[in-house]
Order: sequence, then C-alpha cells, then structure tokens
Amino acid sequence: MKILKKVIIALIGIIIIALVAAIFVSKEVVYEKTIRINAPIDVVWEHVNSLSDLDAWSPWNEYDPNMKKELTGTDGAIGAKASWDSDVEEVGKGSQTIAKIEVPNLLETDLKFYEPYESEAKGYIKLKKDSNATEVTWGFESEMSYPFNLMNLFTDMESLMGKDWNKGLEKLKNLCEN
Repeated sequence: MKILKKVIIALIGIIIIALVAAIFVSKEVVYEKTIRINAPIDVVWEHVNSLSDLDAWSPWNEYDPNMKKELTGTDGAIGAKASWDSDVEEVGKGSQTIAKIEVPNLLETDLKFYEPYESEAKGYIKLKKDSNATEVTWGFESEMSYPFNLMNLFTDMESLMGKDWNKGLEKLKNLCEN
C-alpha cells in the first residue's frame, strides 16, 4: 500500500509540474518553408492566387487522389472556400477559405480541420521579388490551448510536415519554371 501511495503522489507531482510548465510554454505554432523559384513574381502569382491553383501543386492529393472536394464562391476572391473529405488520415476533412489577398505578394487563408482532429490555422503564401526570381514562403500560424501547448516542447514540426511541404514547393517550382 505504501508503494502505491508513493506512486500516486509521484504521478500527481508530475502532473502538477507539467501543468505549471505549460503556463510558460508558448501557445503559438508557426511553420513555414521558403523556396526560390526562377520565374518572375507575376508568373508565380498565377499559380498561387486561387484555391484551384493551390490544389494543382498540393502534396496531399497524392495521399488520396479520390478525396471528395468542393469549391464554393468565386475562386481567387475573398470568401472562396475549398472543402475536402478523405478517409486517409494524412488528409482528413477540412476547409480553406481565402481571407486576404495582396496582389502579387500575399494570399492568406483560414484553415479549419475537422478530422482526424479539430483545429484552426491561418495559412499564407508570401511572394517576394528577387531579381528575375521569386522567393516563395508557404506557412501557417495556429494556437494550441492550455495545457496542450506543452506538446510544443516535444513536437518537431519539420519531421511532421517538412517532407510534404518540400514536395509541394518543388511541384510549384516545376509548374512556374516550365
């Protein structure tokens, strides 16, 4: 009985330490990747300025070519919404709505994920002219609620997302340069 009591006290202590530590851990989650594309900014913009254009180089299409997709609103305009539904866990179910456009430098979207877990994020694609090339930054910002933000200490976003984001940016580069 003494051992069980000590184990329970130790577990409670660990939980309390974790909850206190979570107070000091950032709730913000930010991930982005940048690539240099050897094409003028206007050419690159034509491949990122609408939801159907984004879909053309989306790395997640390879996970489930048969996912259900729906586009509502005027594609390329604020309020346009792309929804997807897939039984493949890497794809899940969600939507992306255009929230802000600054031609030819920024496309910002509101992302909502429903499955395999619920969350929201702000997605963005930023373009920056670099001589006769374009620097493209693809990223997202989200927030994890307390106490789940403690997972930020142990989550390696690069290992979770890097492969897919690199693949998507390489597809975009190929579309723009050829």
